Amino acid sequence: MTLQPVEPGDMSIVADAAHAVNPWVALAYLAAGVLFILALRGLSSPATSQRGNRFGMAGMLIAVGTTLATHFPVRTESPVPGITHLIIDGLTAAEILGAIALGGAVGWFIARRIAMTAMPQLVAAFHSLVGLAAVLVAVAAFMNPEAFGILGMDGNILTVSRIEMALGAAIGAITFSGSVIAFAKLNGNMSGKPILLPGRHLLNLGTLAAIVVLTALFAISADAGPGENGLFWIIVALSFAIGFLLIIPIGGADMPVVVSMLNSYSGWAAAAMGFTLHNTAMIITGALVGSSGAILSYIMCRAMNRSFISVIAGGFGADEAIAGGEAREQRPYKSGSAEDAAYMLEQAEKVIIVPGYGMAVAQAQHALREMGDKLKAKGVEVKYAIHPVAGRMPGHMNVLLAEANVPYDEVFELEDINSEFSQADVAFVIGANDVVNPAAKTDKSSPIYGMPVFDVGNAKQVFFIKRSMGGVGYAGVDNDVFYLDQTMMLLADAKKMVEDIVKALD
Repeated sequence: MTLQPVEPGDMSIVADAAHAVNPWVALAYLAAGVLFILALRGLSSPATSQRGNRFGMAGMLIAVGTTLATHFPVRTESPVPGITHLIIDGLTAAEILGAIALGGAVGWFIARRIAMTAMPQLVAAFHSLVGLAAVLVAVAAFMNPEAFGILGMDGNILTVSRIEMALGAAIGAITFSGSVIAFAKLNGNMSGKPILLPGRHLLNLGTLAAIVVLTALFAISADAGPGENGLFWIIVALSFAIGFLLIIPIGGADMPVVVSMLNSYSGWAAAAMGFTLHNTAMIITGALVGSSGAILSYIMCRAMNRSFISVIAGGFGADEAIAGGEAREQRPYKSGSAEDAAYMLEQAEKVIIVPGYGMAVAQAQHALREMGDKLKAKGVEVKYAIHPVAGRMPGHMNVLLAEANVPYDEVFELEDINSEFSQADVAFVIGANDVVNPAAKTDKSSPIYGMPVFDVGNAKQVFFIKRSMGGVGYAGVDNDVFYLDQTMMLLADAKKMVEDIVKALD
């Protein structure tokens, strides 16, 4: 691309360059899009996730490099005589590269230090940054539309650009504020129980309707000048507010759906800003993330037998009668020790392990893998059963087991292994509750009725690790599995109990 001398602050050439048709740029963005598709495909399985990550990294490198190399490069003389700066949309190359280096360093530091058990809140935090970036780009375009090439012949922002800008800012603001609440709930900074505001449904619907109406008015209104149309700022403010209002009533049991939903929102925000920036790579990437997140949200809802609207309207445990976290009745149950469990485990031929969020909280995945290895060394067949909504984000249990180096071929989804519990000698439940609760099949009044669950009660013996008999899971429903004749409750911290079982196996 030919470099042209321009006066500092003259962004007209920048806008012309942004709209220039360059077949090599289109080809590079197409290659990046293909790599992003391959990344999503790779991330669909733990066995190919590393390769998928590499595809995604390569695609992003091509997309960013292409944008920096060919989108806005012009040269201009600096105030210091004899020095020429490379200007990219008003910023010097040193400033751009410095920002990239700073962001990369922060990301590397976080990735090195973050615990796998904190991955859900990290994902929520990343979503918030994507949403905030979309809002900032929309604000920049609103304040300086000439630099973005979105001014019409009448000197006002183009109508289609107003719509793109308002949608990008609104979705980005909702993503940011909603992700902040999700992070706080997942990180324990605020209660994971639903926080129910009076008249919340009417308030939410009214706010969403106001955003839609104001977006339409913003699209057809006349500007007093760049950045002076107050409707835009009202849209942004209401969007930040509705993000908080939508996520606050959602309980911890629905967090997998919330995380995938916010992932989808961040993609659509990026796609909307791609139109504003005339950047094909952003449109492609945003559409891929948005659509895949929406599909994943649907899968999560189906796995819980819940509609997407019911999740947004309020989470599990919204009924005050069951939100207290205490079992409704005290019934007789059997309790045992690590030595009892170890003896029966090593006598078994087939053991199916069902991990849940309690395993993640206790960080027991490494001890669990060690227990599995010792059982396999004694000739026991060991398998791991993963429910789609176990944990606090999609694939949470898969990530933890992968961190502990559990072989991928020993990990099975619900539909692939549920029929095998009737042939299992032991079902070993560690930190799971709602996903093994038979009330989902037998009690039509239960909030989890219709949700597919593991049939652990069909196993000859059930070991159930939980801290105490007081808690009943996020759904607030007592679990009949606790009281089965073949169930032995192992009441202790999950990691400590599994470590004691490992010692007893020696």
